[in-house]
Amino acid sequence: MITTSDFKNGKNIKVNGSPCQIVWFQHHKPGKGGAVMRVKLRNYETGAITERTFKSGEKFEEVSVVRKKKQFLYSVSNDYVFMDMETYEQINVTKDRIGDAIKFLKPDSEAEALYVDDRLLAVELPQNITLKVTSTIPGVRGDTVSNLVKPATLETGAEVQVPLFIKEGDTVKINSHTGEYVERVSK
Repeated sequence: MITTSDFKNGKNIKVNGSPCQIVWFQHHKPGKGGAVMRVKLRNYETGAITERTFKSGEKFEEVSVVRKKKQFLYSVSNDYVFMDMETYEQINVTKDRIGDAIKFLKPDSEAEALYVDDRLLAVELPQNITLKVTSTIPGVRGDTVSNLVKPATLETGAEVQVPLFIKEGDTVKINSHTGEYVERVSK
């Protein structure tokens, strides 16, 4: 059991029977009354981020989350087939276990499967993914220094906003958690 004084970003606890990860926390001492801990929690089962307030000293069960490397092989209707990198065992994962990052998933890409009590909860892609731009409108000459963006379609079919200097065929790095352009990857 851990208390609110043991909270750290990334710590895994059980709240109302659901495994959650602490994304952000803040100790708050109001003018009157006891101290409280404001916390943002990411529920592993639903993926939802909620904000909660706990009384100082409240106790929680710590959850052990095991991460295993997987490789995406192919998709069949609503199922996505991953292979365990150690045992070569194949598992089917539903679309909702992957979340919005699914639009950046391409064959042979690596991911991490999150397990709690030997139960698969989610599949997370690496923070940054390198993908090729398949189509975009040409940039206007002279607009290479501005902060203007244009839509671009990536090899997975996802559409993201990229700077005007990006051309078709360029390889770009995308943040899989936010869906935002990070940088152009040199050839």
